[in-house]
Amino acid sequence: MILWLVYFSFSVIIKLVKCQYLWRFTFSFNSGTDKATPKFKILQLQVKRALHNAPQPGPFTYVVQCMYIIPLLGKTYAEGFSHMLISSLRHFKSVKSGQKDFLDAKRLAARLILDIVASIVPHEERILVKLLEAFDIELRDMAHALYGSDSDEDLVKAREHLKQYVQCLMESESYVTAVNLITRFSIQCCDESFLTKLIENNHFEAAEKWAVFMGKEMICLIIQTYLDTKMLKRANELVKQHDLTEEFPDVNYLYKESVLKKLAEKGCWDIAEVRAKKETKLMEYLVYLAMEAGYMEKVEELCQQYSLEGYVNSLVPEEICCGPDYLDLKKLVLEDIIWVDEIDGLLNAISYIEACKIIGVDCEWKPNFQKGSKPNKVSIIQIASYKRAFIFDLIKLYEDDPKVLDSCFRRIMCSSNILKLGYNLQCDLHQLSQSYGELKCFQSYEMLLDIQKLFKGATGGLSGLSKKILGAGLNKTRRNSNWEQRPLTQNQKEYAALDAVVLVHIFHHVKGQPQFGVTEGCKVEWKSHIVSRVKNSRSPSRF
Repeated sequence: MILWLVYFSFSVIIKLVKCQYLWRFTFSFNSGTDKATPKFKILQLQVKRALHNAPQPGPFTYVVQCMYIIPLLGKTYAEGFSHMLISSLRHFKSVKSGQKDFLDAKRLAARLILDIVASIVPHEERILVKLLEAFDIELRDMAHALYGSDSDEDLVKAREHLKQYVQCLMESESYVTAVNLITRFSIQCCDESFLTKLIENNHFEAAEKWAVFMGKEMICLIIQTYLDTKMLKRANELVKQHDLTEEFPDVNYLYKESVLKKLAEKGCWDIAEVRAKKETKLMEYLVYLAMEAGYMEKVEELCQQYSLEGYVNSLVPEEICCGPDYLDLKKLVLEDIIWVDEIDGLLNAISYIEACKIIGVDCEWKPNFQKGSKPNKVSIIQIASYKRAFIFDLIKLYEDDPKVLDSCFRRIMCSSNILKLGYNLQCDLHQLSQSYGELKCFQSYEMLLDIQKLFKGATGGLSGLSKKILGAGLNKTRRNSNWEQRPLTQNQKEYAALDAVVLVHIFHHVKGQPQFGVTEGCKVEWKSHIVSRVKNSRSPSRF
């Protein structure tokens, strides 16, 4: 009823500016996100159709008139609808019939901007910036709106008027809007301390825009600031854009090193190798990273392929910094890791697992780095108790006897007597179903507990959670190794086993607490997160 009354009231107002056709779409729009939702696109299409109805004197003038009325809707709708109207004008700039109206509307838009600046029309600052861009407002337009002419004297006065507004914006910490006005109207009112404020407030694009406006000296200053704060990607981009390699000769190499380091930390060694592009110095650094991570099989592989044995021999052990104190199987006192690739071994393993009350489950597959391609088939699945870990060679077991494999894993996955722990396990189960669609064992489950959902505030994945709960993270350097190679290396087996057994240790560490948190201010008992899914059900039921 309230919405109907609001609609009726504003439809009367909008008729004054011939906007009633658009308004009936307003109240189903919420501007709470910057992304173009399907609903927003539908509404925008309706706006474009309305503008094509040739409102008089033209679409640009018409939109400026509407912008005076829109704030009456209130903040909930005004910004979103304003953005929709302004963005819909892009199409009309290329239409010849609208060019005259565009030129006429520029001065009306300049007057509107001044009214926004003076708080006569209460639009958000982002809308002010969009108006400046959409109508390509120049200083002469502002001068004409202020003084009725664009003489040299009036241009000077207009710039001074805008300078005062910019200073107000800076005092209120509206730095991005201030930068847009400074650069558009060539206003000189800031020193390098302004650059510091922009960077401290993470307004990096605005900082770069202002630095470019100020000239080479300020560009060099922001590049150096980026280097000092290890923001190598932005520093490298600015060096390339403004041809400052002579001033900053090492930036490109430092950036490449940082990329390799990030890839290594994620376990993306193959991608890192491609990124190094056989540059000897970068390859040596990649070997260094592998040694630092204790990934000696990768060190050996790179040395053989790129003849880097001499570099490795030249390194003194003390030169290699000790990496983070990672969790290992010795600390967890795991008694055995059992590789299972035959049916007899499968039956024995399943019998042991059925006697367990709590198990950790994880799986691995060979990474596929080709963009847009399907993931590779799941290669192994790891199931661990507190003291023992089994690694199942799914590829071989499936080839040998898929029916027995299906039956065995159904005994585990559908057991209501075994609590199955995972980290984002339902994603793994989806991948298992995609890989082995003929098997039913990965399509249904009971007593599943996703550890990830118990610690929504934790960051850094399972490794970060392990560090938070157990005091040490997981070494993920082998995460993206080739899990289809046979035999797997001992390091791969230990990595795989650790991912499963650490789940059990995390659970045992926290289960004694009556409640452990999910988000700040909200505590949830862990049993409420246990789920099961019966085959063909659309969503899991909760216990």
